[in-house]
Parts: sequence; structure tokens; C-alpha cells
Amino acid sequence: MRPPLIVVASFLAVGTLVAGAAAAQSIPDTAATLRDKALAGSPAYGVLESLTTEVGARPAGSAAQRRAMEWGVAKLKALGFANVHAEPFTITAWARGAEAAEVTGPYPQKLAILGLGGTVPTPAGGIEAPIALFHSYGEMLAAPAGSLTGKIAVVTEPMARTQDGFGYGMVISMRENGAVEAARRGAVAYMIRSLSTADNRLPHTGAMDYAADVPKIPAAALSPSDASLLDRMVARGAPVTVRLSLASAVTPNAPAWNVVGEIPGREKPDEVIVIGGHLDSWDPGAGAIDDGAGVAITTAAAKLIGDLPRHPRRTVRVVMYGSEEMGGSGSAYAAAHKGEIDHVVLAGESDEGSDLIYRLQLPAGGLDSPALAELGKVLAPLRIILDKTPAQRGGSDVEGLQALGAPIMSYYQDASRYFDTHHSADDVLDRVDVKSMDQNVAAWAALIYMVADSDVDFRRTAPASPAAK
Repeated sequence: MRPPLIVVASFLAVGTLVAGAAAAQSIPDTAATLRDKALAGSPAYGVLESLTTEVGARPAGSAAQRRAMEWGVAKLKALGFANVHAEPFTITAWARGAEAAEVTGPYPQKLAILGLGGTVPTPAGGIEAPIALFHSYGEMLAAPAGSLTGKIAVVTEPMARTQDGFGYGMVISMRENGAVEAARRGAVAYMIRSLSTADNRLPHTGAMDYAADVPKIPAAALSPSDASLLDRMVARGAPVTVRLSLASAVTPNAPAWNVVGEIPGREKPDEVIVIGGHLDSWDPGAGAIDDGAGVAITTAAAKLIGDLPRHPRRTVRVVMYGSEEMGGSGSAYAAAHKGEIDHVVLAGESDEGSDLIYRLQLPAGGLDSPALAELGKVLAPLRIILDKTPAQRGGSDVEGLQALGAPIMSYYQDASRYFDTHHSADDVLDRVDVKSMDQNVAAWAALIYMVADSDVDFRRTAPASPAAK
């Protein structure tokens, strides 16, 4: 039997009212709903657990990174993203081999080290030489040319623990450029105290650079404890000799991929907000903090937005960048998408672990937009400061878009613990605080939704130039 027409009409009326109510909910109210849903338990931990368990460490150019790409494509499809695909590019891939270091005199002891990313290998059998120890990078730079001839230069400058990561910025040059400067002064090898705020025996790796006008010498990071050990040995006055052995290999034109998925906009699908994290990682740990967390946070935020009864007006695009640590993924993405740069409304990357976000910067004038008038109210329960200083840097992988003119944003996370584990064997899932990660998801979901469903246009102001990495 057919139901009476009056019943059918009633059902239609109720359905219309429900749809109308959902559509009538204000943008800030919907953003607050997303915030609270994330705080109650977001999908981020499940994404991160899957990545670290099923793939693990993911050095760019490795077989594991290919598995990570396949994982990313499958995960985004399973979560309901549209237009999911991998974008290939090539890099010069560096791979770690066997490594060892030891004090051979006057107090023989083994040292805990990791070769720096990109280092050349030592000759077979290693390099054995007296060390020239400097308590700061500045001290080594003050050494005259030729003063380190035949020696292994060692810098034991510690890194300061800061909330904003400024301590890392103060010492990163000794990792990135130290081997070049040591070689200019005649050194045969170079070692540094790990850029770490921990005091344990786990060394931290990281990328380094060479210059064309000086010899390429092997370079490694000492654990904080072993750097202190060398300080104490040298203080006793007798010459200290170290043997360093590093094996590594380089593969030119190695394949890598950026993985992309979208929540298509309902009205302006060609206007895009680009968010993401980097899928590659260093090899000692599982890449949970750096940067599986960023991948999980931004994926979960977009997933919550995609699960709304109706999508926002603009498209939200998640990018899992494939080679941040050794470089190349951000520039590859920018090159592949330069034709749509005028349609990029905002871009940002999550790449500082999983601890609490405490500050937000938007493009110049962004906080003055009427469309974001209630952003402070939405983010207030998350204890996030709205900083009117224009964002200077959206993340390493966003610099390519920024250079093309895309507006960028910066969420600042509490980095007090980040450098305890970053680039080390301790970068594992157990170091992730789930509640803090959910706060990150809440912040990203609320902000990105408010931008995606509004008419705020950051493209009218020229973005700042990228700051030094």
C-alpha cells in the first residue's frame, strides 16, 4: 500500500528542515563542532599507528619509501578521499651502511654515532686520527686555515631546549655546514654532538651539505653522552685518537613520490587549501614524531571535514610529501602544480611532532578578515594564541609554493620535547601523546574548515619570503 500523501509530505518537510538546519549552521559553529569531535578522539592515532607498524622507517629513495607511498594511496582511499594519486619525481638517494667509531687512545672505548645524511664514506678500514675538539662551532670557525690538517674535528656544543625550537636554529649550521668548514681548515673527518635536547646515548642524524671548492670529508653525529665523554678525555690533557668508519651509498635518479588526496569543494572546487606532512623519515627510528605525526594530524583533520553532511565551498587537499629530509619533495610538488598557483588559497605543513599547538600565524591581515572574526573564540578552548605577525614559513615542503606566491600559515607546536627524539632511534610511536595530537587535529580542522567554507582571500597580499631552513 502507498502511504497517504500527507505522510509523504510530512517526511519530505522534515527532511527539508533537517537539511536546511545543517546548511544554516554558522561556519564558526561547524568549526567548533569539528574541534570538539577531534578532542573527543580523532582518527590521527589510528593513521599513525598504521604507518609506523606497517611500514616503519621510510628513507627517501628506499624500498620502504615505495611501501609508504603505496600505504598512503591505500589509506587515503580507505578514508574516503577523492582524486587520490601519487606524483613521481626523482632524487639523489643516500643510504646508510655499516658505521662504527671508537676511541683508540689513551682510553679505548666505543662511541655511539650516526653518519650524517649525505656523508661520504670513509676509506675501507676507516680513518684513525687525533681529534681537535671545540666546545662551540664558533671556536672551530675561528681556527685558522691548515690548523686541523690530519685531524678529526669534533664540535661538542650543546643545544638549548626551547618551546619554539629556536635552540635548534642556533646550532643547525654546525650540522649542515660544519664538514665544509672543517675541511677548509684541513680536517680529514668531522663529528658533532647530536642536535638533541636529550642527555642519553642515542645519536641523532640529519642532513648535511658539501661545497664544490673543498674536499668532501666523512661526517657523523655523536650521542650527547659520548660528546661529553670526549670533553672529559680531552680535559685530562693527553692527545685523544679516534677511529671512524662509515659506509654509505648514493643512488642518482632514485624514484620518490608525493601522495595526494582531496576533499572536493562543493562550490569552488578549483580553489584549494593545501595541507600535509612529510611521509619520508630518517632510518634509525620509525618516523613517528618526524613526521608521521604531521601526516596523521593533517589527514585526520581533512577526514573530519570530509565527513560533514556537506563539504566546504573550497577543496581541502592533503599532500604526503615524499622527500623532506634530504630535500626535493616540496620543489617537485610546486613544479607540478605551478599552473594552479593562483588558485591556492592557503598552504601549511605540520612538521614539528605531536605536542600541543600554542600559536597561529596567518598571512598579513588574515586575522582582520570578517570571515575569521570568531576564529579566536573557536580556538580559545585549545589555548592557541592568535599572533598578528604575518607567517614567515609554512614548512620546508611549502617553501616551493610560497616562492611562487602562495599564501602560507604557521601553527607553532610546543617543541620542548621534540628534539629529545627527532632523527634518532627513539622516534617511535610510544613517544606520541594522543591527547596532544588530537588537540592538533582540532586546531587544523577548525581553521581549515573556516577558510574552506568562507570567502576569505589571503591571495591579495604578497607572502613573505621563506626563512632559512
